[in-house]
Amino acid sequence: MKLLNYQVVFAKPPGVNGAPAEDNFRYESCEYPADPPPGHVLVQNLYLSVDPAQRCQMNESTGAEYLLPWQLGQAIPGLGGVGKVLSSNDDGFSTGDIVMSGFFEWPWKLYFTIEADKIMKVDERLVGKRLSLPISCLGLVGLTALFGITERSQLRSLPTDGSIRRTLVVSGAAGACGHIAGQIGRLEGADRVVGICGSDTKCQFLTTQAGFDAAINYRSEDVSARLAELCPDGVHSYFDNVGGPISDAVIAQMAPGSAVVLCGQISAYNTDAPYPPPLRPEVQRLVDERGIVRERFLVLEYQDRFADGVARLARWLAAGAIKVFETEEDGLENAGKAFCSMMSGGNIGKQIVKVSDA
Repeated sequence: MKLLNYQVVFAKPPGVNGAPAEDNFRYESCEYPADPPPGHVLVQNLYLSVDPAQRCQMNESTGAEYLLPWQLGQAIPGLGGVGKVLSSNDDGFSTGDIVMSGFFEWPWKLYFTIEADKIMKVDERLVGKRLSLPISCLGLVGLTALFGITERSQLRSLPTDGSIRRTLVVSGAAGACGHIAGQIGRLEGADRVVGICGSDTKCQFLTTQAGFDAAINYRSEDVSARLAELCPDGVHSYFDNVGGPISDAVIAQMAPGSAVVLCGQISAYNTDAPYPPPLRPEVQRLVDERGIVRERFLVLEYQDRFADGVARLARWLAAGAIKVFETEEDGLENAGKAFCSMMSGGNIGKQIVKVSDA
């Protein structure tokens, strides 16, 4: 009996400065993989990671040396996922192992063959039955939040004598990385954590479930006025996921010697602007005059500490010190829909796609 396989391909580009649409993706049948050659394993896809940075891959130039452009008519390579080994031709893996992507290679296919050195075993003792955790809290998303806060936010260097309220602001706060970063910021010494997001529902989520002190709906509120109200001592650390006018408003409220953790710039991903996009001259002057540290942050700089980072995140998660939220879309055929929804702010927490059952 011939086994069926399916994939999602890059059907057409969105155009320069265009928002992605579902017809940029095509779901189709494809060949079932042959038996894995030496050093390879055959994987059944369980979960796909859907990430804002993938919008850059829809452009001819991604703006990042570690991201390759998608090829028209080809299966989308993906940035991460979780799967189950169906057959192995490598001594490091056995049939039934639960595995995750290593770095930036996880095809949008139901079944695929992959080189063994591009995947890692999932420690099922850490994730339990929640197999999606390696692409949310216990993967690059959680590690980005962790190292962004612990290594770049400067929260630990601020006075602890009560002379100021150490204030962390997070934009894109209800998203995959933002809601974790805010919680870690609290653990790392922030006295006040303020989130910026795009709906009242998300604001309520942040303050009632994710432990933020306050939240600002940038669609319906005056961000500058609300920041002035909520951050009377200024903003000491800004975890920036969005860029653009929202970030301009935050920078205007930042204290001298404060720090911007430049995690993402989703406001620019639908454009062909360089990454990170330059600030407007008047905003750059503020950064210079106040000695604000604003440098590009890439979690891959901390690869040698990933294992320790995952262990730390797992301890916090098990102890209830952090909570992880996900928005799940069911079915590989809906991966494009999930991507477009995420890019328009439809997700709370990490956007994932459940491809199949283990």
